[in-house]
Amino acid sequence: MTIESDGDQPNANVRDETDAAPAVQQVELLIGGMTCASCAARVERKLNKVDGVAATVNFATEKARVSFPADLDPVELVKVVEATGYTAELPRAATAPDRDAAEDAYDERTLSLRQRMIGSLTLAVPVIALAMIPPLQFTNWQWLSLALAAPVVVWGAWPFHRATWTNLRHGAATMDTLISVGVAAAFLWSVYALFFGAAGRPGLRHEFTFTVQRGMAAENIYLEVATGLTAAILSGRFFEARSKRRAGAALRALLELGAKDVAVLRNGHEERIPVDQLAVGDRFVVRPGEKIATDGVIEDGSSAVDASMLTGESIPVEVAPGDTVIGATVNAGGRLIVRATKIGADTQLAQMAKLVEEAQNGKAEIQRLADRISAVFVPIVIVLAVATLAFWLGNGADTSTAFSAAVAVLIIACPCGLGLATPTALLVGTGRGAQLGILIKGAEVLESTRRIDTVVLDKTGTVTTGKMSLVSVHTATDVDAQHALRIAGALEHPSEHPIAKAIAAGAAEQTGRLPAMTDFRNLEGLGVQGVVDGHAALIGRAALLHQHGVDLPEELELARKQAEAQGRTAVVVAWDGAARALLVVADTIKPTSADAIRGLRDLGLRPVLLTGDNDTAARAVAAEVGIDEVIAEVLPKDKVDAVKRLQDEGRVVAMVGDGVNDAAALAQADLGLAMGTGTDVAIEASDLTLVRGDLRAAVDAIRLARRTLRTIKGNLFWAFAYNIAALPLAAQGLLNPLIAGAAMAFSSVFVVSNSLRLRRFSSAQPSGRW
Repeated sequence: MTIESDGDQPNANVRDETDAAPAVQQVELLIGGMTCASCAARVERKLNKVDGVAATVNFATEKARVSFPADLDPVELVKVVEATGYTAELPRAATAPDRDAAEDAYDERTLSLRQRMIGSLTLAVPVIALAMIPPLQFTNWQWLSLALAAPVVVWGAWPFHRATWTNLRHGAATMDTLISVGVAAAFLWSVYALFFGAAGRPGLRHEFTFTVQRGMAAENIYLEVATGLTAAILSGRFFEARSKRRAGAALRALLELGAKDVAVLRNGHEERIPVDQLAVGDRFVVRPGEKIATDGVIEDGSSAVDASMLTGESIPVEVAPGDTVIGATVNAGGRLIVRATKIGADTQLAQMAKLVEEAQNGKAEIQRLADRISAVFVPIVIVLAVATLAFWLGNGADTSTAFSAAVAVLIIACPCGLGLATPTALLVGTGRGAQLGILIKGAEVLESTRRIDTVVLDKTGTVTTGKMSLVSVHTATDVDAQHALRIAGALEHPSEHPIAKAIAAGAAEQTGRLPAMTDFRNLEGLGVQGVVDGHAALIGRAALLHQHGVDLPEELELARKQAEAQGRTAVVVAWDGAARALLVVADTIKPTSADAIRGLRDLGLRPVLLTGDNDTAARAVAAEVGIDEVIAEVLPKDKVDAVKRLQDEGRVVAMVGDGVNDAAALAQADLGLAMGTGTDVAIEASDLTLVRGDLRAAVDAIRLARRTLRTIKGNLFWAFAYNIAALPLAAQGLLNPLIAGAAMAFSSVFVVSNSLRLRRFSSAQPSGRW
């Protein structure tokens, strides 16, 4: 709070700082006309020059995520982009027709590239063959080459020329400038040599070499360079576009998972309507084999739900009235009536898609470095090409040799692979993560995973199931365990207490249908009593039996002490005036937790168990799953302090949790991982979301994030190494321009192909699934 003094009315001048701070909004613009990473860097730079605006532009997704003051009309942002020479659109409602239209537009762009690529390749192949193979060089072959090359240079390379002209009108140069200048220079020089030099004479022979050979300037033509470069770059652009489409397939698949229509119950009748007309509170019917239309709660019916498309879990989950279900999962069993609790953008499916898209729009620091380099790279290369031309001419070389070296510099320098290094790897990595139920919130998360050395694990709901379960049954001498369970289950069945529900569920599972009970009486804070199968029975704490003058036999007393020593709950059952059995109830450990801990250790991480439970119970759980370090008996606010203490010790901490009380610690940690089965607050505070409540997913999440980061680094290394190594060769005249163009295009294809290897990432679990 800020208090400003103003005479004798101090209270009127007390205001919240948040009221004074300008409101900030966010918008995602669809950017058109970008052809390379330099374009994206230029749009981003222009947007960020607007007061109060913070923008991130992603070349791969062709989107700009912009934060701007609430008093700024977003239309002004569109005008800024258009003034830069590109197009921009404000987001529209995410309806199915809009998505289809966007897909059609994307297909149209890809189709245009495909047509230009095929046309250019068809015409360029004979031009290159005539230039490379002397026996094919019949009389006046060079004029046929000119006729074939002209459509390639004008029509095939038109996107590069158009982008170059647009950028020049705005005083900018991009990688398209390099391509356009290189192609035009090679073609115009050839036209000059044919019409005004000796290259047009009949009987001309033109041998192909990998390096630039000194010769008569007037006899050298470079039509094979102009056509080959255009065809190679168009091929690279086409495969890049197709690869980006494949890389984003996981996101599109998520959006398409949902049901298209739903049978709503209105006035006792079923009415089938489109899903987008469904409202919160509507009751709808899901028949066997149908997709559940939206997130909701079951009101009637029981079934098994197949959630494998969202969670990777191959075994259907049994559901009954009161259970929550997720939209887009499949009803594998009986008829269900579900009440909608979330619709549209609030559903888990929509949130998953949003998280994936946000991650793909994110930009790691390593990508920002690449963008900064791309932004200054083009003008430097143009200066270097001019300097190369001047150097060769100044040292007595003929015009042809100098020209060839300068053109090679222009061609080899195009850092398309540099611009694609991060976006394509991020697209594929986050998309593959979505398929495995791992949602990466931002690109910067990837950089955090490489530094993590400690993983703090919340106990309840993360390492354990978070639900009480019947663990064991101990009986007195000559007492049948099944009979004791039937009585205990019947006594606890009417109760809503978590321990009672655990016992009733465990008894029903082990013995079948429970007997009826009469004279039920709830003894507040102690237990219950009633009559089952003619037996007057009690169930509850040991203190309840003492109140009724019933003592525990020695063997049951020993079992009670052992259970409590492990932090578990012991419940005593008595009937006919004697204690007959002792039931042990506990929050059971997930069967996969021990495997997950081993997986974390294999990654070089140090697991720490963090819980509000007593130290005895915490250490018992830790010992069972293989954790040595335990922080127990902490309040929710103390969880943050525990993470801070570990960070103060120099550790880089990841936190895995699922509850509201974990949210602050998740935010405090260097890397927060939320179980998708947890609360929305925890998920919002985390960096990674694990859709399924299986701790092994944390192992896969860290592996995937690290693999994606390694791929980005590998892409950047090869893109940088390629340009740095090739530029000096080109400037020295040791690289034929045609070879330079083909190699440059291969650089981009290599980067995309290397990123696509992430599609083969799989879980480390023996089953191949989670």
